Amino acid sequence: MVDWSLARQVADLSAGADDPTAYGLDLGPVCAELEGHVQEYTGLVPAEPVPEPELLSRSEWAAANLDSLAELLDPVAERLDDRLAFAGPLAGALRAGAAATVAAEAGLVMGYVSHRVLGQYDVSLLAGDRPARLLFVAPNLSGAAGTMGVEPEAFQRWICAHELTHVFQFQGVPWLRGHMSSLVHSYLESVEVRIDRGAAGGLPSLPNLSQLVDTFREGGLAALIQTREQREVMAQLQSAMAVVEGHSEHVMDSLGERVIPGLAGLRAAMERRRQSRSAPERVIERLLGLDLKLAQYRLGKAFCDGVVEHGGIEALNAVWRSPEALPDAHELRDPDAWLARVAAPAAA
Repeated sequence: MVDWSLARQVADLSAGADDPTAYGLDLGPVCAELEGHVQEYTGLVPAEPVPEPELLSRSEWAAANLDSLAELLDPVAERLDDRLAFAGPLAGALRAGAAATVAAEAGLVMGYVSHRVLGQYDVSLLAGDRPARLLFVAPNLSGAAGTMGVEPEAFQRWICAHELTHVFQFQGVPWLRGHMSSLVHSYLESVEVRIDRGAAGGLPSLPNLSQLVDTFREGGLAALIQTREQREVMAQLQSAMAVVEGHSEHVMDSLGERVIPGLAGLRAAMERRRQSRSAPERVIERLLGLDLKLAQYRLGKAFCDGVVEHGGIEALNAVWRSPEALPDAHELRDPDAWLARVAAPAAA
């Protein structure tokens, strides 16, 4: 039902034209070297070879993520399409309006985000047979180093460490991908689709796209969730994603100056970058739910830092024992409470 060809056209216009080969980046050797450091520190061992890093343009990144978004939205759109079948003579117009509206919003969202994202471990939570990819947006990675005033090679190593940690998480923790997939499926199955009447005379109402984008990519939720079932699923998903993001933030800062020169300066520069958005950018990112990603970074990193401070990386690795070992919302803010809970079975 969603016109994904239109979404790609809108995303292309929003992302702009650029050549990823024009920046002289070569992340293959960097990632190959950092794999050993990440594995040594985390203790995680990928079950499959780490994907080769791919340098993309902004429009290429947006197109790849629109493919992922299609996996997410198409089942929901199909349910709406079934309801529109009973709309009588208006069904065709409603379908066309919905297809264009959702496509335009999807393209604009991905086009905007394509200017901010640096790297991404692209793992499908809905299509398990699609190979995972290790993606980096070349113009953003190159431009951010200059804007932040940091040494480019050190900055690239730092970002690569973050994304490689995601690879080790999803490929080194046997249950993680299936658990996240189950949560996403549970949420999507609970989504209601309906037709609302408004000034336009009755346009179909899909779930807010920014909520679904944020749920899929970041684990957050950009608006209130109405049902208890959805609240429970999203609480689990948000907590899990906070750990996933926080663990990567912790690892990239724990590898040490020997591995990543100028580490302290990189962290300070990144925090300045995250806080330096203009007022319009802050409004847009709040509407898209991207501010929740920053909250996940901070909350998850504080949790991981706190656990390691009290019990070392061995204590933190207990989070990967099983889905039940993941912290809940309260424990994310109280690492001692989580440590006491996960240590109790071991002591018994």
